[in-house]
This record gives sequence, structure tokens and C-alpha cells, in this order.
Amino acid sequence: MIIYVNGDSHSAGAELVKDYCFAADDPKYTAWQRRPHPDAIPHTYGFKLARALNAGFFLDAESASSNDRILRTTREYADALTTNIHDRVFIIGWSTWEREEWLQGDKTYIQVTASGTDSVPPEFGDRYKQWVINQTPEVVKEKCRQWHDKIWEFHQHLNKLGIRHIFFNSYSHFDVDEQRDWGDSYVSPYDKSGTYYQWLADQGFLTVRYGSHHYGIDAHSAWYKFLLPRLTSGVSTSIMSNTKVVKRTVKPSSGLMRKK
Repeated sequence: MIIYVNGDSHSAGAELVKDYCFAADDPKYTAWQRRPHPDAIPHTYGFKLARALNAGFFLDAESASSNDRILRTTREYADALTTNIHDRVFIIGWSTWEREEWLQGDKTYIQVTASGTDSVPPEFGDRYKQWVINQTPEVVKEKCRQWHDKIWEFHQHLNKLGIRHIFFNSYSHFDVDEQRDWGDSYVSPYDKSGTYYQWLADQGFLTVRYGSHHYGIDAHSAWYKFLLPRLTSGVSTSIMSNTKVVKRTVKPSSGLMRKK
């Protein structure tokens, strides 16, 4: 079995090592660019889930990700599978609704967040400024509705492929009029208290530093323990059968992540 994890900084282990959000923030790993810091990987909730289940692990998450990137890369991974499809379990932490992905040239994708004009190439400066102005509460609410539909369609796509999956919202919940029955595949999609960020705050965890939105190692351990019953047989909310908790110690390598 292989646990595949995708998402934004909360799934990528941002700031679990110093204040590094990307591997390239560390002078030792500049060639790794936007991939997660390798020393952070063993402390992420996803790695701990895989270890507890004696499973393989593939981390596709990237800090500052938009849902466009998360959906695109997860779909690429899913649609490329030709063997052992039923041995994969996807765990996806969706990002906030306002973020976007813009194409630069033919193959380069730019993640558009509220990080300021320095986060985009200079030629996107004016477009970015207008994007910031456009993010009114009404626009964000409409984006929430659109992502509710897109993620629902992807949920059905994975079901057709026979890929077991668990979704959760990292920071923003769905504030929509029409709720859907996701079965056991989505963690409290319509409740703020069910988001990764709020659930950990309600458990008393603090972010790694003032002004940060990222939690530390203990919080990742708590989230993995919260998700684990959903992957363990004999539990009513489990999406799996014939699984049990084991203990295993392995070291991460570059093979745990998508090659850039």
C-alpha cells in the first residue's frame, strides 16, 4: 500500500524545520526548489500515517499551493496509475478558495496567493495587483461554491477509478447552500471546526511562532492520530479493510517526492 499526500504548506510540513517553507529556503537544498524540506518530511502527518500502517509514502504537497495545483497534480498522478491502483490511498488537504494558478509560458505554473507582488514574476505584477483588488467576500464565496463542485467531481472520478481517498480542508470550510453526502471520504467539509487549522487550535496547539499559520511537530502527530482511525479496519468511519496499525522506522529520500 502507498499513502499519497497532496496539499499546501500544512501537508508539506512548512516551518517544521526552522522557518523553511520550501527546501530552497535552506542554502543546502536550493536545487530542490519548491519541494518540501527533506528534514521536515518525517515529521509530517502523512509520513507518520504511512509509517503506522507499514505503507509506502509519496508526498506531492507544496507550500503556497492553490487548489488548482493540488487538483492538477493529483489528477496527473491518479490518471497515470496503471497497476496496483487499489493499493493507493490518497489524502488531500485542500487549500483556501481564493488562490489561483497562472500559466507562465508553456509549462511553468505560478501559484497566486496573498503573499504580495514579490511572490509572482515581475511581468505578472499588474495582473496580481488587480487580482488582490478583486478578492471581495462575494468573489471568494463564489470561488468556494465553484471548488465545492470541482472537488465533488474529482471525488466521483476517484471513486470510478477505485482509489480510496480522504479529503479535508486545511483552513477554509465550505460555506455553501447545497451540501452533499461525501460518505467517509471528507472530514467535516461544512464545519469550520473540522478544518486542519481550527481543529488543532481547538485542541490547544499554537503555531510555531507569532504571525505564522503553521503548526509544529506535536500538532502533526495529533492530526495523524485523528486521521488514523479512518484508515484502520474495524472502525465505522474507516475507508479501508484488512488494515492494522504497526510500527516501522524508515528514512525519507528524494524518491518520496515528485521530481521537478
